[in-house]
Amino acid sequence: MNLETIKNNLSTELDITPNFTTENKLASVLIVIYDNEPKILMTVKPKTMSLHGGEVSFPGGKMNLDDHNLLFTALRETKEEINLDIKSEQVIGQLNPVTTLNSRFRITPFVSILDELPELSPNSEVESILEIPLESLLQTLANDDDPKHQSIQEMFTFQFGDKTIWGASARMLKQIEMILAKANTS
Repeated sequence: MNLETIKNNLSTELDITPNFTTENKLASVLIVIYDNEPKILMTVKPKTMSLHGGEVSFPGGKMNLDDHNLLFTALRETKEEINLDIKSEQVIGQLNPVTTLNSRFRITPFVSILDELPELSPNSEVESILEIPLESLLQTLANDDDPKHQSIQEMFTFQFGDKTIWGASARMLKQIEMILAKANTS
């Protein structure tokens, strides 16, 4: 799997208009894939955060009232959280929105493919930045069979070292896994 194949398969038209008809709060994230041996960029939230503390996630966050659209939110939040300045022209597609089950955010994931990353620096909303080999991460896909999650559809987990990726982030990764698996069989 190389960056060009990933780019070709994850490229879509963008729908950046917020869906204000949903009762959920609106948010967006930026999924950044980069390097000759494709890696995916994720962050770990500090355990002290009231929402999603300690979780592995993509850079992004809640849409502010003065944000122009959901893409603007994802780019603004990515710049604030990890000092990565992505231009809208560098965003090649988006995945289907996912909803967090506890905090009720409807999150729109946008995708950017880069050759390499500049030096990153996390702000106080980020405990650490993870640069994860994409192919090996996608191979760790597991269905979460924890009894307390039995009522939740589409509960997946991915593993990177001692970090478990679950919830909305895992459902986004599952979309990537399905798109790339389909591409490999065609």
